[in-house]
Amino acid sequence: METYQQLTNLSTDTELLIALSLDELQALAETSLSPKSQIHLDKLLMKNSENQLSNEESETLDKLLAQVDQLNILKTRARYTLNQFQEKHKVA
Repeated sequence: METYQQLTNLSTDTELLIALSLDELQALAETSLSPKSQIHLDKLLMKNSENQLSNEESETLDKLLAQVDQLNILKTRARYTLNQFQEKHKVA
């Protein structure tokens, strides 16, 4: 009954990624952009700092930065879920 109550309490937190295994959460927490995307992002950021972006490059930069933002949110939620899982198992 105690384990059920712990899981019920965890499932009310909408930030938790409860449908993933611990291995999947760990992999997600350590995820990064692909090397190709990271190189492209770095080049675009450099050009942007020099005010040399075309309109198309500016749009691409915006899309890549949005992807980075979403990836960081997912990584944070994965870490948070792992931490909550670990905390609940310390108490149990």
